[in-house]
Amino acid sequence: MSSVSSASSLAIDGLVSGLKTTDLINSLMTVEGVPQTLLKNKLTSTNSFISSLQTMNGLVQALATKAKDAAKATSLDVFTATSSSSGVTAATGTNASAGSVTFTVGSTAAAQVGVTAAMTTWSAAAEPITLVGADGTKTTVTPASGSLDDTVSAINKSGAGITATKVAAGTDPDGTKRYRLQLTSAKTGAAGAFEVYRGTADQVAAGTATNVLTEIGAAVVTQAKDASVTLWAGTAAEQTVTSASNTFTDLVPGLSVTVSKTSTDPVTVGVAQDTTKAQAVASGLVDALNAVAAYYKTNTSVSSTTSATTGSTSTTAGILVGDATTRDATQRLTSTMSTPINGKSPSSIGIVITKEGNFTFDADVFQKALATDPLGTQSMLSSIATNVGAAATAVSDKYDGSITTSIAGQQSVAKDLTTQIDSWTDRLTQRRATLQRQYSALETSLSKLQSQSSWLASQLASTTS
Repeated sequence: MSSVSSASSLAIDGLVSGLKTTDLINSLMTVEGVPQTLLKNKLTSTNSFISSLQTMNGLVQALATKAKDAAKATSLDVFTATSSSSGVTAATGTNASAGSVTFTVGSTAAAQVGVTAAMTTWSAAAEPITLVGADGTKTTVTPASGSLDDTVSAINKSGAGITATKVAAGTDPDGTKRYRLQLTSAKTGAAGAFEVYRGTADQVAAGTATNVLTEIGAAVVTQAKDASVTLWAGTAAEQTVTSASNTFTDLVPGLSVTVSKTSTDPVTVGVAQDTTKAQAVASGLVDALNAVAAYYKTNTSVSSTTSATTGSTSTTAGILVGDATTRDATQRLTSTMSTPINGKSPSSIGIVITKEGNFTFDADVFQKALATDPLGTQSMLSSIATNVGAAATAVSDKYDGSITTSIAGQQSVAKDLTTQIDSWTDRLTQRRATLQRQYSALETSLSKLQSQSSWLASQLASTTS
């Protein structure tokens, strides 16, 4: 006799009958649970199918995004900028166009930096400090005390756009450490210039406040200064352009330049179409469609495997085999990409369909078409991309796309299967409990019969005696 314990029940194997009731019940439950097992297998395959549909849908959505970008009337208008000087860099924006501009760099932008005279303390007691900006704005702060640390803290918290730093400046004859305050504008350009006064704003206005940066031993180390470039220098049209930073945004539409050093020699910045980036727009569209077709092909392939032990052959089909939705989507996208535009084949700009139904991109053909007929090439690519984008959206739209709808349907099936599996779990739990009660009752009955048999045997034995 043995005791068997499990997470779901506690059973006592044949105390009287000698039967292995736990094994018997488990065997019966295996049979009873066949319908639930079939449902679980169905749920697993359904979830795998949903996952494949979602991957396919994601690839089509990526294609739709590529198509949307390529369909723009200016999708091939991608430009790159070059500079004749290492001291000038250039970058193009969305509205750039081919051309060039020449200028000299007169100055680079700088933030004002000033230092005070060397001191051991700012003042004997707390006194107001007034910071005056280039536009005349006055900001007055009063440190918690006359110490240099409190003065630094007050200036940094003033919001006037000036940073103070305490810098060691030797010692007094008696050994007391001396410091200077370095005062730096938070921004570059002439607008960042400032003055620092001991006194209130009214005292500054009255001219009775002391300018800290003009005291003996103090200095303005770096003057606040704008960056400047001069166009058409030496001509009647000479023009100087300034910037608070070293970057001149939209010096010409769509072109920004950044200067890092002055130059008396003219610097030429040119803007030209970047044919490599333009090519990437067209080839990216082809690659995105091929990714969709390749995934569909992989998941609809059928493979056979022969067992080395038994010699039997098993066949495995891709999870999308027989699915009309993904088949129709792939065919529709492929057909749309290869459809002529105004009687002209996409192969004229390098988009070539192979006999296997895939696409290749001929870079040489595209570059030749772009060089000889840029407007026609743009129009052709935009038309192809517009058609492909419409087809891709119809397939993958998050509300009513064909694959999206199929995913929603399969998710509903999975939800129903999960509900059925849960119901079977409850049913099987009840069935196991019933079987356990029945076998327990059987053991009880057999125990009673055994007791009666023993009593009768003892009575017969005494009668015989």
